[in-house]
Formats: sequence, C-alpha cells, structure tokens
Amino acid sequence: MEKRKLASVQYVHHITPIEGADRIECVHVLGWKCVANKGMFQVGDHCVYMEVDSFLPVCDRFEFLRGNSFKKNEILGEGFRLKTMNFRGQISQGLVQPLSILPEGDYQLGDDVTELLGIRKWEVEERVTSSGTVIGDFPEGIPKTDELRVQSYPELIDEFKKVPAYYISTKMDGTSVTMYRKDGHFGICGRNFEYADDDKCAMWRYAHEHNIPERMAELGITGVAIQGEFCGAGIQKNRLKLARPEWYVFTVIDLESRRRMSLPKMRELCEKLQLKMVPIEEEGSNFPYDSVEQLLERAKGYYSSGMNKEGIVIRPVAPVYSRVIEGSLSMKVLNNDYLLKE
Repeated sequence: MEKRKLASVQYVHHITPIEGADRIECVHVLGWKCVANKGMFQVGDHCVYMEVDSFLPVCDRFEFLRGNSFKKNEILGEGFRLKTMNFRGQISQGLVQPLSILPEGDYQLGDDVTELLGIRKWEVEERVTSSGTVIGDFPEGIPKTDELRVQSYPELIDEFKKVPAYYISTKMDGTSVTMYRKDGHFGICGRNFEYADDDKCAMWRYAHEHNIPERMAELGITGVAIQGEFCGAGIQKNRLKLARPEWYVFTVIDLESRRRMSLPKMRELCEKLQLKMVPIEEEGSNFPYDSVEQLLERAKGYYSSGMNKEGIVIRPVAPVYSRVIEGSLSMKVLNNDYLLKE
C-alpha cells in the first residue's frame, strides 16, 4: 500500500468565503478544507498540504502554530500537532502553506516532502500494552492496520463505483491488536510490537479468557492473522463505555497469499472462533456515494453508549486491488463531530 504522505505538493482547486470572517477563507486541497489567511492563495496555485496528525518540528516557519498546536510528548519531544479545528463555524483539517517554505528546488504535483520538512506522524504510545513485555517487532508478512482517509485520495470513490459489492463498518475507538497463528505459533501484537504471553499484557489475558489460541489449534486454523480493535477502560477514552475489554475483528489475512479474506469468510471464521466483529452498518451492490461531502455526512453518528463514533471504514465485500493506493481497496471516513471533540 502507498505510504501515507503527511506533507505533499498539491494544488488549490477551490476557495470559498467563511461567513462573518474578514481575514480568513476556506482553501480546498484534494478532498480537504483548510482555513488560511485571505488572499494567501489563488485557485490553481501549487502549495504544501500537511495532513491532520502531522507533528511539525519547532522552527521559525511553524512558530505561528504555537498558540493552539504546541505539544510536548515523552516519545516525540516538542512540536506542533495538526488536528481538526473549527474557525468561525468552518472545519479546518490540516495546514496549507506556500511552496516558499520548501528549500529551493523543482517540485512536482504529488511530491512527498514529509521528510524534507522534518514532519513525523503524531502517535500516542500503546497505553493498554505499555505494561506488557515486548519480545519483537511487528512480524514480517503481516500488513499493519492503517486505513487511508478518503479526503487524501478522493479518487477511491470512483474505484468503489466499479466494485460489484461493498460494505461499511463502524470504526471502533480503541487500539489495533493482531492475533496470528502460523507454523504452530500463536502470537499477539499491538500496533508496532509483538508481546510476551504473561499476566502483564491485557491482550493476552483477553485471548486466554476467550480461549482463542486453543480454539484456533483445535479447529486447525493456521496461516492467518486476525486484526481487530481492542476497546475498553484505559484505552483511549473508552467511548464505548465498556466495563470489560472487548476485541472487535475488522480484518482477517491469509498469510500465504497475504490477501484479506472476503466479508463472508471473515464472518464464518469469527463464528467458528466465537469472536465479535466490528458492526456492519451497510451492505450494497452499487456504491451510492458520489463525493467526499456525502461520505463525511454518512460517517456521523453515535456508539450505543451515546458518544460520537470515530467514523466508518468502507471496503469491497471481496478484496479488490486499488491502483490509486497500490494495495487492497479500502478507505476510512472519520466523523468530524468526533474529531472536534478531541
């Protein structure tokens, strides 16, 4: 899958006014809307677009962000975190700056300038697994879970128009956990590391309480990686209001072919192993959404707890290769109401 570009050269395709605002306006880049100083850009201008969740270095060019974006993180150090914001009723996601912030050079549309600007991804440490014992890096051959946002790749909408069937699942608010069995070995990983089987690790405790390693062995299920969202108290803000941890499966991967299983096969496997899946909100044969705006509206809603849900994930029922992202076709749409609460 194509690596996420936190900062890239793009162009301004639209500019709209903000009601009641004299000094700022809304600049449209890709599928994103960003608030910028009025007159800074013209339609057609090339620019540098920096995505939400970018962690910008402390330097003169970004110092104007200190008032509302400065963060000090034990792992990442000091910097400026870009997140969804609201200016006079206009949602702003990311930062648009002129090409002049780049060193002199010949830049083309789409160029990745993330490293050139010293930008890193804002990440919070794996709180639920921080007391576990790391025994290795994330295993080779198992793709990490990192859905791409539709605003960064609006062309994905056209690709979904061509698939025979699609489904939409709820994006649960927790931390990604992968459980796999290969060559007789059962392992558990967080987002970045594999963890030892001990009482310190909440994910292993959950696996044993639900007999997941034993069931996979008894049923002869091997050569698969099961990925899901681990939710509960102490994980993010526990927006599902769970008294006990739960694991909601969203992907099953055949490790031999390195391909996702189809929705029916994933359902069948989860039934055999008595695992919960992420809620499936919608299934259909003709993708009915035509724009980023329609999908942003579709992503709104609430968990059963009454809290704003994080958003939705959209996939073909059977895996399809995407030329746009050079991997399995899939995209996430985050709920702006959720983002504004963060």
